Amino acid sequence: MLLTIDIGNTNITLGVFKGDKLQFTSRLATDRKRTGDQYAVELLNVFKLYEAQISEFSGAIISSVVPEVTDALKAAVVCVTGKEPQILSSDIGSGLKVINNLNGQIGADIAAVAVAAIKKYPLPCFVLDLGTATKIILVDETGMFVGCTISPGVGISLHALASRASMLPTINLETPESSIGTNTIDCMKSGIVYGTAAMLDGLTERMEKDFGKKVVSTVATGGLSKEVVRNCTRDIIYDQNLILDGLKHIYDNK
Repeated sequence: MLLTIDIGNTNITLGVFKGDKLQFTSRLATDRKRTGDQYAVELLNVFKLYEAQISEFSGAIISSVVPEVTDALKAAVVCVTGKEPQILSSDIGSGLKVINNLNGQIGADIAAVAVAAIKKYPLPCFVLDLGTATKIILVDETGMFVGCTISPGVGISLHALASRASMLPTINLETPESSIGTNTIDCMKSGIVYGTAAMLDGLTERMEKDFGKKVVSTVATGGLSKEVVRNCTRDIIYDQNLILDGLKHIYDNK
């Protein structure tokens, strides 16, 4: 079995593959103060919960955009599985072809989802990754990373509204019945959900125009994407585990 781990700013996503089949996924909160032993306990509990046999692990791979957590989780993986994980902290080692020779300047998360999209979907392709940050990634018809946009994520925007505006509450990410809100909560939901969807539609249209070619597929991933992208006008495929598929492909082709 292969253990794949993506360390994001908000969550750590775990995926266990047996052959080409994803057996299960799990999510942990990213805690920059947690030690390797504490993460090891978390891993043991996850494996026990899903009845994963530790002796069956043949390898592991970690992508990380949180350097202060990488070493602790690496130590946890070694402690629990006895396997030294491959570490992907940038596009170096991902096998992703990058325009303008920018190797090492692209985050591991961007590289991993781009690699998966190249493997799974028709090109050129947009990848919409809605996590702590909202990223729109463009891959051309040859499988080369062309570029991307990065903007504040949905969760950050919601937190900023609730924490900086005294009269605005914390809300759930839900689509309101209408884009015209008639109470504070529905007004906020409209602004976040429909506003983000409109931003994704508008930016992909602008990027496609600047690219000068038709982008034939668009795929969305990330913990906050499902509710938002179903309100986009662009035809979008939702792929919840895209980054885990990318990590597996990178590991298999190292």
